[in-house]
Amino acid sequence: MARINQANGMLTARQVARLLNVHINTVRRWDGKGVLKAHRIGPRGDRRFSRENIALFLAESSRLEA
Repeated sequence: MARINQANGMLTARQVARLLNVHINTVRRWDGKGVLKAHRIGPRGDRRFSRENIALFLAESSRLEA
């Protein structure tokens, strides 16, 4: 399943948490607050994040820190 997500540019909440070095619940909370944009898939509503949105988030957060 991870290969499919990597192929279409989508990341799981766990992958985003590892990438951003935060807890997975932080990623979920940021989705709920609109800080990150998640796409819900499947009957459970699993979150998927586009690589482009994560890159934009990182660029903006680094710009705010400077």
